[in-house]
Order: sequence, then structure tokens, then C-alpha cells
Amino acid sequence: MGTIHLGCIADDFTGATDLANNLVRGGMRVVQTMGVPRGPLAADVDAVVIALKSRTIAAADAAAQSVQALHWLQAQGARQFYFKYCSTFDSTPAGNIGPVTDALMDALGTDFTIACPAFPENGRTVFKGYLFAGDVLLQESGMRSHPLTPMTDSNLVRVLQQQTARRVGLVDYSVVRRGADAIRQRMAQLRGEGVQMVIVDAMDNADLMALGLALADLPRVTAGSGVAIGLPQNYGVRPGQGASCLPSARGARAIVSGSCSVATNGQVADFRQRGGPAFAIDPLRLIEGADLVQEALAWAGPRLGAEPVLIYATAEPDAVRAVQAQVGAERAGGIVEAALSAIARGLVERGAGQLIVAGGETAGACVQALEVDRMRIGPQIAPGVPWCHAQSPFAAAQGVHLALKSGNFGSADFFTRAFALLQPPASP
Repeated sequence: MGTIHLGCIADDFTGATDLANNLVRGGMRVVQTMGVPRGPLAADVDAVVIALKSRTIAAADAAAQSVQALHWLQAQGARQFYFKYCSTFDSTPAGNIGPVTDALMDALGTDFTIACPAFPENGRTVFKGYLFAGDVLLQESGMRSHPLTPMTDSNLVRVLQQQTARRVGLVDYSVVRRGADAIRQRMAQLRGEGVQMVIVDAMDNADLMALGLALADLPRVTAGSGVAIGLPQNYGVRPGQGASCLPSARGARAIVSGSCSVATNGQVADFRQRGGPAFAIDPLRLIEGADLVQEALAWAGPRLGAEPVLIYATAEPDAVRAVQAQVGAERAGGIVEAALSAIARGLVERGAGQLIVAGGETAGACVQALEVDRMRIGPQIAPGVPWCHAQSPFAAAQGVHLALKSGNFGSADFFTRAFALLQPPASP
């Protein structure tokens, strides 16, 4: 096994592929694992991304899982470490970004790190410490009504300071625009003043490239996936096609969607408007005991083929809140995830070899149901979303292609466009 330059820990499964995608774009060979591997890594890669399902669990549990992942990465010889969270800084005053960052800093014995969720290609920018989603402040976007982590404050210094006893500061755009040396100097100044975490502004990819150079000697980074755009240049790799090659795609095409984000609601609507076959999962019927897993699979069976089918629990925020009001957010989410993950496994067992999963929590549940323990990262479908390839005991011998899409990512026609990017097997 060669040198692992970068060891990454992601707090959900779609976020992990989002990060891995940006590293592959920069020319790095990347393997993503589902949870902490039991043994050493056999593959010759430049980076490893460990996908956890820790974004919304208890902060102490998230910290413990993240430190376990860190120890495994250290044992593999990783030289730099990256804690990845969502580009919308999904968290609550109790965590989990601050507590996990604290735990990882303690485990590494480091007293300084940066925090930057910026991903300009997906409309996430940070200016004067405020996070924007597109043209509006985060608190004015659809994230304000997120069912699990509603974001009602766009000031990241203030948000992060609520989650940690360490002092939080800011490297603002007036510094970032002057380049890597200026960023390094400002970080050193703030560190000397007792600041241990700094939010860093970024408005475009040029800012991320400058930030990446400035982070070359920092052992520990916390960020969304955007910062990964600037890191490969530090490791002597360059963009190229070889890093993203996957086997040819086979099998039927299917989509499982559990995200209730504004973007995914639009993608479901677009697919249906184009005449795509779709089956809706009603959470209230699930709660009442209806066997919607078998209903959905019976519906999908005769429709599986070259044209994709969609099974979705995606709904508008008001509908989600109505269900949560009856049984509680955690129970409602768990019931839906369990059903969608069983459906995903059933689809693969019935011949689906190309599967899109929308929603971070849904993706985590589906990958676990498929008993996938690692994936090769392939070509980008949209910023932050690549196709991946994995083996599963429920798939045919050639494995299954997976696209794990964060709820907030992708254009309205994402479901339709994604399948067109997969290379079919060559004709005999």
C-alpha cells in the first residue's frame, strides 16, 4: 500500500461521496468506506474517506465514533486529517460540529484548526463569516425549516462558538483575496491571540485553491467538501481521467428518495412531470402498519429495466411536520429510513444495478442495508455528487453503481441526467 496523504471522516454517507468526488476531480485515487473498517486497507490510494452516520446522533456518540475513525486512519499512515460536515453547516446549539471538532483536536493534540463549509459550485459561500445559500443568507433559505437541524442563524462564528469552549475567530475575505501567504499569516496571528478555531471566508474556487495551499502544514481541517478542491495540489497529484474510471454499468435503473429538501422536492416533481413511473411512500400508512415495502417492490418489479423507476417519501416541510407531530421526528424518520432501505435492497435483489439514493440519512440506511463496506469513487454527475461502484451480497457479480445525493444538491433534472453518464458495457 502506498502513502495515504489524506484521511477523512464524514458525518454522513452522501457527504462522504461529496468530499471524495472533489478529491477525485483533483486527481486523487480515493476509496470510501462505510464505517470504520475492521482491518487494514489493501488498496493503493491517495485518500480514504470514512463515512459515518453521525450528523444527528447524540454529540458524545458522534465524537466517539469520529475518534475511532481517526485512530484507524492514523494506523494506516494518513498524514493529514479532514472532518467533513454539510455545506449548510447542519447542526444545533448542542452540536455536532463543535463537539466532534473538539474531540478530534484533543485526540490529535493540536490547538488550532479551520472551519469552512463553502462550496461555491453549489451556491454555498461564506462572506464576513456569514453563510449564504445561493443569493440569500442561510437563515432565509429552505434550511430554516429543516426537520432535524433548522438553521436560523447565518453567522458561523456565533453558531460554532455556541458548540465549543474553544475561542472561535474569523479569517475574512479581505485576507483570503490576498492569497495563501496572507491566510497563513492571519491564522498564525489569531493562533497567537488564543483563537483555536477560525471560520474562513470563501467566495469562489480561487479562494479555495488559495486556502488549500495555506493548509498544507495544518494537521487537521474541518470543512464542507469545497475545501477539498484546494488540497490535491499539495500532494503532487493533478486532475486526470484515470482516477475516476469505473466498470461498465449493467442492470436496471432505480431511484430511492427520502430527502425532503427543496432541491429534492423539485427533482421528484421534474421526474414525475416527464412521465417517469413513481411510487409514493406515505409515512402515516407506514406508522399504521401498512406493508409498503412489499407494495412498492411489487409495483416496481414489472417496471424495472432501462428506464428508471422512482420510489419516494419526499414531501413538503408542512407534510413532514404533520407526521412528526403525531409520532415524533426521530421515530418518523427511523420508520421511513427502514422502509426505504429495505426497498433499496429489494430493488437490487431484483436486478437494479444502477441506483440513485437521495438524502443523507436515507443514503446511510440504504448502503447499510446493502451491506456495502467500501466504494470506488467515479465521475461527477453534479457538483458534490459522483457515481460510485461497490460490491454487495444482494447484487449480481458485477456489483452495483450507486449515486448518493445530498438532499440539497443537483439541478431539477438530476435524476434524468445522472443515468446518461454511466458507460454501458461494450457490444460483443
